[in-house]
Amino acid sequence: MKVWLNGVLYDPEQAKVSVFDHGILVGDGIFETIKVVHGEPFALTRHLDRLATSAKGLGLEEPDLDGIRQGTLDVLAEAPRWPLGRIRVTYTSGPGPLGSDRGPEGPTAVVIAQEQKPFPSTGDVTVVPWPRNERGALAGLKTISYGDNAKALAYAKERGGQEAIFGNLAGDLCEGTGSNVFVVRDGRLLTPTLASGCLAGVTRALVLEWFGGEEADLPLEEFYNADEAFLTSTTRDVQPIKTVDSTVLPVAPGPITTKAMEVFAARSAEFLDP
Repeated sequence: MKVWLNGVLYDPEQAKVSVFDHGILVGDGIFETIKVVHGEPFALTRHLDRLATSAKGLGLEEPDLDGIRQGTLDVLAEAPRWPLGRIRVTYTSGPGPLGSDRGPEGPTAVVIAQEQKPFPSTGDVTVVPWPRNERGALAGLKTISYGDNAKALAYAKERGGQEAIFGNLAGDLCEGTGSNVFVVRDGRLLTPTLASGCLAGVTRALVLEWFGGEEADLPLEEFYNADEAFLTSTTRDVQPIKTVDSTVLPVAPGPITTKAMEVFAARSAEFLDP
């Protein structure tokens, strides 16, 4: 196993990031998680495009996407060919002062790999009491400022949930800590709009493109009355939701969720970089 750091492959114990890096000091950075299947990255181009979008949104220097792509392939060439793995690309503003001002030294870019255990066949979710701010400066950006997600996921797990679900300031359904949400109501497949503050998930986009569905504002309370629901994310693909808090949904997976799972599995096997 190797770690790619600013263009160089290192043994993990030799890969060093400055304690003055703003990713550590103030969470000033972005990241991507990329699914790896038998040593091959899935949807790498989409993830790198989103990394560039997040960098622009956060005002970071434009990342060297070609370099990061090659770094990803170099790390995978040194890693075991796990049935399922994950690549983590982290990109920060680099070393800086102890306050919010950024430094002049330039960004830090890191690529690391790890095996990924499959998610359970169904998931239980917990709605947390803290809303996403759909009007905030970081809304829709995949930043490393994940303190709220860590707190929310711990809250969910303390209550038997495997994922935490956020509403937003408008009282609408938004997203999970690392997932998007789809809901089936009266035969319609719905997912929150990007204006809700949710992340533009790669798997979310592929489900909409390959299977269909509608983007709509969904009052959070309607989540509990769903006929079916599922989560999407890079490492879970499509995961049916069994319970929302203490509410057991009618079926998991239901017929629409089952079909979405089948279509996604077939298309993702056919297209490595859709």
